[in-house]
Amino acid sequence: MRCLLIASILAGIVGSVQGHRAPVTARKSLGFGPIHPHAVYRSNPYQIATNGFLPQSPDADPFEVARLFIGDILGPNQDQASYKIRPDSYTDPSTGVTHVYVRQYVHGIEVADGNMNINVKEGKILSYGNSFFAGTPPSLIAVPDLRNFRHPQREYCQDLSAELETQFNVFASTQNEQAPMGDQKTSKSAAFAGPLTHLYYSNCQFDGLADDMALKRPQAIGDIGDMRPALLQFMVAATPKADVVNDILGNYDEHLNKMSVSGVNHFTPEGEQTYLFVDNVPDTVNPVKANIAYIQIPSKDGSVELVTVWKFEVEMHDNWYEAAVSAIAPHRIISVVDWASDAPIPVPDAPKESASYNVYAWGVNDPSEGNRTLQKENFDSLASPIGWHSLPFANDPSYRSVKPSNEFYRNTSTTFGNNVFAQENWEGQNAYINNYRPEAGSSSVYDFQYKPKVSDSDEAMAVAHNYINATVTQLFYTSNMIHDLYYRYGFTEVAGNFQQYNFGRGGREGDAVIANAQDGSGFNNANFMTPPDGTNGRMRMYLWNTANPYRDGDFEAGIVIHEYSHGLSTRLTGGPLNSGCLGWGESGGMGEGWGDFLATTIRSTANYSDYPMGAWAANRPKGIRNYPYSLNETVNPSTYQTLDKPGYWGVHAIGEVWAQILWLVSQALIEEHGFSDTLYPPMPLENGTVPANDFYRPAVGKKPLVPKHGNTLSVQLVINGMKLQPCQPSFFDARDAIILADEELTGGENFCTLWKAFSLRGLGTDASVQGRTPWGGGIRLNGFATPTTCE
Repeated sequence: MRCLLIASILAGIVGSVQGHRAPVTARKSLGFGPIHPHAVYRSNPYQIATNGFLPQSPDADPFEVARLFIGDILGPNQDQASYKIRPDSYTDPSTGVTHVYVRQYVHGIEVADGNMNINVKEGKILSYGNSFFAGTPPSLIAVPDLRNFRHPQREYCQDLSAELETQFNVFASTQNEQAPMGDQKTSKSAAFAGPLTHLYYSNCQFDGLADDMALKRPQAIGDIGDMRPALLQFMVAATPKADVVNDILGNYDEHLNKMSVSGVNHFTPEGEQTYLFVDNVPDTVNPVKANIAYIQIPSKDGSVELVTVWKFEVEMHDNWYEAAVSAIAPHRIISVVDWASDAPIPVPDAPKESASYNVYAWGVNDPSEGNRTLQKENFDSLASPIGWHSLPFANDPSYRSVKPSNEFYRNTSTTFGNNVFAQENWEGQNAYINNYRPEAGSSSVYDFQYKPKVSDSDEAMAVAHNYINATVTQLFYTSNMIHDLYYRYGFTEVAGNFQQYNFGRGGREGDAVIANAQDGSGFNNANFMTPPDGTNGRMRMYLWNTANPYRDGDFEAGIVIHEYSHGLSTRLTGGPLNSGCLGWGESGGMGEGWGDFLATTIRSTANYSDYPMGAWAANRPKGIRNYPYSLNETVNPSTYQTLDKPGYWGVHAIGEVWAQILWLVSQALIEEHGFSDTLYPPMPLENGTVPANDFYRPAVGKKPLVPKHGNTLSVQLVINGMKLQPCQPSFFDARDAIILADEELTGGENFCTLWKAFSLRGLGTDASVQGRTPWGGGIRLNGFATPTTCE
């Protein structure tokens, strides 16, 4: 009964050859092959030494070292005709390791899965892998014993079917479901089995037709001259189109006769594989490349034997396959690899419209600089692959219902997503999951009124609460923009960024930013709590009672950016799992300074201006710092030695000095390289690559992309410097880390530009400090010298 039920599920999802095929949510992609029990990988020096191979001279040719090592592995009865070193072997200039790739040959025919990879450095074998066939070579044409011949695709499909049955049993035990009772229960079961069913659909839907077709067109044992029957056999399994399958089965001879085979490519370099080319193959977009080869198949008795196969390279609309099909009928598919790799990111079943928000757009710092406009959800396919309003059910702390069995992601219609949980927190408590959030419904339009009005002091709080929808929307929008921007500059999953789900890209997940708007725990402030990677960061934004009506810190982007940047600098300095590296003194002050610098850089334009910090929220034109950030020494006289002045022991005051120095550094880079109107890198293409434009310099090999303009370059160097500096860095450490970051990124072309800029405010090579204390005290001396190469 279970098998019948599974069959009905499969029929409901993938349809049949005769009927209309139901749509699927992911492309079809074959992928299976035999497991080689004899394959080994050795990376331990003692394991390598057991072969009796001794290190050669450090100056020895690494390819000659590899040949000697292969000889030791293969033994005295083998010669160089039994293998070829592949032309894609190379020496990595960054590591000095030579990667040697070797393919096995028997009777001059390649063994498609007989491989060695040998890693050589300075005459030593660092590691190697080996899957060479080690048995007795067969006759020229390896005809398998069909009584002992395994069927990799059939076994794969049988195992998958068994797993489907097991999973259904689990599902049925929780649902109290018996035999299918109509379409509703079958549909419910099918939804549960969705992911496994897709695998079955891709690899096994037409498996039963393979042997049927072989019986229709029997081929004599040993007759391998015509690869067309084997190729048609593969196409029945490879095509996702039921009508193509029906056409092949119904018009087999016609298709066979249409397929023409041309000779070898005479332009193939000597020593490389030659191919036949097959035209007019159903559902392909280019001629199929074919060549004869051996492949290793474990037999039922546990041994391994070579089988003669046709190896095909089949290019289709959505797939590009390398397949091995037995040359002897019945033409069984032995192995298949799809060169078109899907990203390991599930896609929501139902596409949703991008959200839009009535907000102060990115770059508009606060209400004094412009009006609110409707902005689209500007998520980046690298930084936020599923947008701002989706996250996996399994990673959603707010979801309490039973997850739909065939869905991976949950789409939300509130300010709740993979990067940010934004909500009110009027009570000022730690609870956030059930706090109020604006609801956009199916429209995904977050357009809410914001018209604060003057009121009596006892009503001011209620007035502010009335526009909470607009407030939370703004906080959600700004925080997601920061997430995506910093991601593109290197604050990724492995670096410890803030995401509930990391898409299998490393780092610890479960740590989206909890962003509380109008937090009731205080006034006239903001803060960000940064625990180690894997625990949610927490941002608290406050109302400011510095004006009537109250001003809301959520509407001043500079404050939000400053707070979020605490999470950036804390996670990058000393590593994502160490949140104790910016706690006090100069290091704690720089934690504040980076936030001011990045917030000011993000709001700046090509028309230079001085900028205060927190001016709108505080209702103070000069802002909440001692000085605005300025090139003019009379406007901002801060130098390194300013840290010794009374009142400069606190982290905020120390941070002002660091931010001012960084402001001068960035302006020097802008003078050298120009200004970009956007700090945001170009959106990646669908294949994940970044398009060529005016943002980056032309790419050079595999080197990292270099921002072209001074303001973008300064952000990149500052963030890269955070990664290079030590835990508890001093001003000197952070300065040197930025200069090192430029050395690694550009080859040091800005060495003197950076040193001259740092020296302008006393952080030159001769600057010094004595008796530095945890709270920032000490005796400092400005230094205005630069390296002699810069004089």
